[in-house]
Amino acid sequence: MVRIAVGILFIAVIVFVYRAWIHANPATVGFTLLVAILVISAIWGLRYAIFLSIISTLAYNFFFLPPIGTFTIADPQNWVALTAFLCTAIIASQLAERARREALSANRRRGEVERLYALSQDLLAAENVLSLVNAIPRNVVEALNATAVGIFLIERKKVYFSDLKAQELLNEEDLKAVANRGEPAQGVTPDLNFVPLRVGVRSVGSLGVAGARTSPQILDAVGSLIAIAIERAGAVEKLAHSEASRESDRLRSILLDSVTHDFRTPLTSIKASAQTLLDGALNDESRHELLTIINEESDRLDRLVGEAAEMAQLDSGALELHLEPHHIREAIEAAITSTKNALAKHPVNIVVDESIPETAMDLRRIGEVLAQLLDNAAKYSIPETQITITAEVQGRRLVTSVADQGPGIENFDQGMIFDKFYRGRGQRSIIQGTGMGLAIAKALVEAHGGTISVFSQLGRGSVFSFSLPLQLH
Repeated sequence: MVRIAVGILFIAVIVFVYRAWIHANPATVGFTLLVAILVISAIWGLRYAIFLSIISTLAYNFFFLPPIGTFTIADPQNWVALTAFLCTAIIASQLAERARREALSANRRRGEVERLYALSQDLLAAENVLSLVNAIPRNVVEALNATAVGIFLIERKKVYFSDLKAQELLNEEDLKAVANRGEPAQGVTPDLNFVPLRVGVRSVGSLGVAGARTSPQILDAVGSLIAIAIERAGAVEKLAHSEASRESDRLRSILLDSVTHDFRTPLTSIKASAQTLLDGALNDESRHELLTIINEESDRLDRLVGEAAEMAQLDSGALELHLEPHHIREAIEAAITSTKNALAKHPVNIVVDESIPETAMDLRRIGEVLAQLLDNAAKYSIPETQITITAEVQGRRLVTSVADQGPGIENFDQGMIFDKFYRGRGQRSIIQGTGMGLAIAKALVEAHGGTISVFSQLGRGSVFSFSLPLQLH
């Protein structure tokens, strides 16, 4: 009603201007009214234009065609002019409406193509099936502006959801049924759709999307993209395993050299302390000191064994994440508790905004990442220097950083610091370690769909940062 009122007012203004100020001939008035109707049709649509075409025809007849002031038409030529005006207005309005619809459709298709391209870039960038399947539901939610997304993979026999809400909206049995049939299906509501993930004629899983206003063709294209990305990531993994097997002798040599040295050090301390205790003739203070050494070195040995086992698990792709919404402070507190001995000589400053929303994470695994970064910061920093933990939102990601005041890392080493078994050239003989900790942290962060990086200046310290996709509501 508001648009109709505005349109009538627009026509009235034109009539008033030509009647009161500009005394133009009827043809000029007719063309002006026609232009006004075309503008309204292009902006608001055909139904408003047709209504205003009739209003304009009546006004044109009443105010500009003799006898003026009546709806009577005395001259037959004016009948022709009036009919031509109305027909022209309606036909031109239809053409303008068609152009408007085609422009809107083109813009919508362009937007869909852009989102599909962005989604394909995200999917094809992954080289690990585990991190890919964990990230796919969130990427599809962003690409299609969907409420919830879930995917089922036949090979893994598991469903991956975008968030907890998706588990309520999407039925796991429906996903499995679509994957087995290989045919699309609609859920209980029109905005709930299921499509198979097909590579050629072979179905590798299914995709469920809730709340997305998109065409079946786009959903089919998304399903094909996901299937291709999963197949590609699987092929890349197989190629990586093949390459790894070719270099197995070299890696075995590096691992044995590193682990043998680092395992022998705590074992030597435990053996010497135990031998001294067995020899007897010790006071209580000396006995307590030796028992403390045995306890600490046993913990260190246990940690080394755990790192080696976890690295093997990550290499085999057997890691499963238990994603639940948590505040990053929970992971920080868990990491500080687990590294309290290493942090005993360092004050820790925590800068975390409580307004930061929860994000989907495996709390234990992210706690391991932070614990590794804190342990490194304490290990490579001068005693009594401060370690700072910060967390902030940057765009659609939660970025957590651990900053120390250590000697810094050379530019050459920064490019390889996250590689397995690699240790900084200047610290290999000074600080004990296997070179597995940061590689494990990197693998865990990437499995969450995040990234990890380091910024360092010699003599000023280092800042290790990792980002996680933020769970948006």
